[in-house]
Amino acid sequence: MTAEAVQTAFEKRRKVKPAAAPVNGGPQSPPRRYRLMRSTDLGSLPPLRWRIHSVLPDSGYAAIYGPSGSGKGFVVVHMVAAIADGRECFGLRTKRARIVYVVLEGQAGIPKRIRAWEIEQGRPFPEDVQFVFEPFRLTDPADVLTLAATIDAAGGAEVIVIDTLNRAAPTADENSSADMGRVFEAVKELQTMTGGLVLLVHHSGKDAGRGMRGHSSVHAGLDAVIEVSRTGDRREWKIEKAKDDRDGQTFPFRLRVVEVGEDEDGDPITSCVIAEVDAGDIAEQAPRRPPHGGNQRIVFDALGPLFRGSPHFGRSGAPAIRPCLTLEDAIEGTRERLAVEPKRRAERARQAITGLIATGYLGSNEGWVWLK
Repeated sequence: MTAEAVQTAFEKRRKVKPAAAPVNGGPQSPPRRYRLMRSTDLGSLPPLRWRIHSVLPDSGYAAIYGPSGSGKGFVVVHMVAAIADGRECFGLRTKRARIVYVVLEGQAGIPKRIRAWEIEQGRPFPEDVQFVFEPFRLTDPADVLTLAATIDAAGGAEVIVIDTLNRAAPTADENSSADMGRVFEAVKELQTMTGGLVLLVHHSGKDAGRGMRGHSSVHAGLDAVIEVSRTGDRREWKIEKAKDDRDGQTFPFRLRVVEVGEDEDGDPITSCVIAEVDAGDIAEQAPRRPPHGGNQRIVFDALGPLFRGSPHFGRSGAPAIRPCLTLEDAIEGTRERLAVEPKRRAERARQAITGLIATGYLGSNEGWVWLK
């Protein structure tokens, strides 16, 4: 651990104060750990303060989660920049803050996202956001102490983003109450030593409709939870949980592609920025219903995981952020799902995909297909 035992265990957990010594050697009165209050005293308590009004408190614990491809990483960058600037975010007031963003997943993408934001805004990214790229584990008390001491030595921060919870707790069983209890105790320890808000970035479970991945105790211990979702081209984030305030409100958005440079072959390098959507535009984003019945529905459902696992984007006129498959890979990857004679499966899969293209569910060009 060292570094003077991480600054003597970060000054004995920072905010813990020693009990007062007895006066003149007299008997010590019992410690007054508890204050009994009447209802008339409650008005003197400080009101709940917000970092993003009605969404994120200015201190405590929160999470933002969603499935891969939903755009949650771009939402985090968008919110972080708004907080660091003290400007509105999706029409909501923010309270300016210094932010430490611990990047443990998708590290190669963060510089591109920041550069895309700068190009879109025409100015540098806010200086009050600082990034950490070194490994960090909530399961290692020395890491928690060292991060807190480092933040304090740099002048402190009011918001700490940990992206992602899974990468920050690699040895923990997410479905174990005991393991996740220990992880959350480490989150509390970090918050106690630094003050402010700890924001965890997390994933959905296999069934996105059942919420965050892992044990329910994590969700229960959070002060605020934001869910990011995607249905076709429609994306939105929702206030899933906000202590003592409104929840359920949704905020639609789009991802706007921004060219940030060229690779060594001269091909464009792109990333995305958030485009906030006005309430009047929501109707434009109403998702198309999936096809009903028959082989088209079976093939359409089977294509989803194939597109999510594809390394190919923006081929043959597809949008730059849209994953693509060759037509033959799409046929090969879906044919076994069809309840027809084996020798006819490829033909029927091809017919189903052709039908999905004709009805506008899939885009196609030069042997490539993608979701529209």
